Amino acid sequence: MQFRRGISLATERLKIPMSKQCALLPIFSGLVVVLFSAFLQAQDINTNLGKDLLQSEIETYAITVFPDGTNLPLGRGTVVQGAALYKNGCSMCHGSRGIEGPAARLVGQDGWFSLTDPLRVLRIKQYPILLISVGGLWPHATTIFDYIRRAMPHHAPKSLSNNEAYALTAYLLYRNGLIDEHATLDRQSILNVTMPAQARSAFPRGSDFVIE
Repeated sequence: MQFRRGISLATERLKIPMSKQCALLPIFSGLVVVLFSAFLQAQDINTNLGKDLLQSEIETYAITVFPDGTNLPLGRGTVVQGAALYKNGCSMCHGSRGIEGPAARLVGQDGWFSLTDPLRVLRIKQYPILLISVGGLWPHATTIFDYIRRAMPHHAPKSLSNNEAYALTAYLLYRNGLIDEHATLDRQSILNVTMPAQARSAFPRGSDFVIE
């Protein structure tokens, strides 16, 4: 087949305008890709690019705690223990009372103003993230535990033990007025805590949601 100026003599004989040739090019390219993919699937090629994980390896990473308590680990922690942990490891980012910032506000309801925190609006002007609060926005205490265990402290995530995560969660719940100062939190008692935002949220249950 002879070529001239990039156009085959065959396409010239068919009288296919250049504009239509350009329009057909993506179609032909896609067809080639589909046919080549089908060919590879038919060959049942083993690329050896990965391997099945062991159950023990999966459990290392499958740690998400759900609102119904699924995946909550053994352990327990008290408000008093959590207060000490918070002072030493959390207050430098969240403030001594959990409201000062510059990191996320942990205590109180969402919003610009509060009668118990009249200076909040000034702090929000400096740190806009303080407009919302973990205590006011998050609908489940289990989510607080989950986040603390997997992401805190910021400089060393996943370094806390289960007991420490329960203790810090207990302290934050106490600071939000949801449990008393003598409370102990574990995987049973944490499910009895009702967060203020729970009524504004929905969690699928039954046949609509299956955890495997």
